[in-house]
Amino acid sequence: MSSRALKIAIVVGESSGDNLGVDLIKSFKKKYPDAEFKGIAGPQMINEGCESLYPMEELAVIGVWAILKRLPHFLSMRRALAKQLINWQPDVFIGIDAPEFNLGLEGFLRTAGIKTVHYVSPSVWAWRKKRIFKIKRNVDLMLTLFPFEEQIYQEHQIPVACVGHPLANQFDLKPDPGPYRKELGLTPYDQMIAVLPGSRMSEIEHLGHLFLEVIAQLQLSNPTLKALVACANVRTRDKMQEFIDGMEQPPKVTFHLGKSREIMLASSVILVASGTATLEALLCKRPMVVAYKVSSFSYAIYSRLVNITSFSLPNLLAGVKLVPEYIQTDAEVDAIAEEVNQALRYGMTPQLLSDFNEIHESLMLGGGEKAVEAIESHILNDTQET
Repeated sequence: MSSRALKIAIVVGESSGDNLGVDLIKSFKKKYPDAEFKGIAGPQMINEGCESLYPMEELAVIGVWAILKRLPHFLSMRRALAKQLINWQPDVFIGIDAPEFNLGLEGFLRTAGIKTVHYVSPSVWAWRKKRIFKIKRNVDLMLTLFPFEEQIYQEHQIPVACVGHPLANQFDLKPDPGPYRKELGLTPYDQMIAVLPGSRMSEIEHLGHLFLEVIAQLQLSNPTLKALVACANVRTRDKMQEFIDGMEQPPKVTFHLGKSREIMLASSVILVASGTATLEALLCKRPMVVAYKVSSFSYAIYSRLVNITSFSLPNLLAGVKLVPEYIQTDAEVDAIAEEVNQALRYGMTPQLLSDFNEIHESLMLGGGEKAVEAIESHILNDTQET
């Protein structure tokens, strides 16, 4: 092994990637205390010592139209970042999610002789299946979060390791809502809905007002129902407040910054945008209603390409519909409010709890530590031999 410090380049594009990235950095530091980290990082990763060459928010956009509008900027930034990383000569590059940005970057770096890892499988099993060939060209190792994702990589002879999801190890199998309710000023008898409209501004634009309308309708028939809205940052909170200010019959809500997990654990039911938060809701062992919307332009494209019947993680992981989900034009106030009412009425059924527990246990594979082991086995043991 080389005596110099290990150099690891990492790029993330949103808060869920930051969660994975910080877990990975901490796991690397256990084995390589002097390791250096550089790339595009979120706040948690920066606090762990990762140098961020660009703000993470530069990559946090979704939807075809949003990406197309910023395409020249993305391409320019990717070329500049590739040049900086090639000059730095890391032992390995790890692109965490953000496939529209990272897969191309991985191609530049691999051509330059840098080993590449992609952490979080793109949804090649669901849509744009031909991306598997781009992945084979650009990626030395794929790290998946979920066991069902391994098969397609094995079929195409792409090195793959399922590392589970680090979130699974951060939640008790039988979480106790009591301490979280106390922290948030709730009694054991309060009915409370946790509202998670997403972490990106584009998600807030499409779901924020809808979720507030749902709460307003629920509170008409249930005035004591409390609603706690988890906001990713000040910008998303201010946008939600702007929606409320424009409503004739606004709901009574309380905003919280950076307390999404506590709010979910304390909740009676969770109203959530599709994404990683639905996995957290499952790990909290709370009933949920999932919704998602994108621009009409993006949906017109996605709906022609996607060949899955479910889109939320609990349903994808189970292979059956465990939780209600509403997408695009189906995401209407009346339908969602009725589902939330049903969840408030019946809570966690024994069968749903059993299904959630089974998924929880299947994801407890080690997360960051398992990822480091896979990267060592497939890449570092070769690149650091002298």
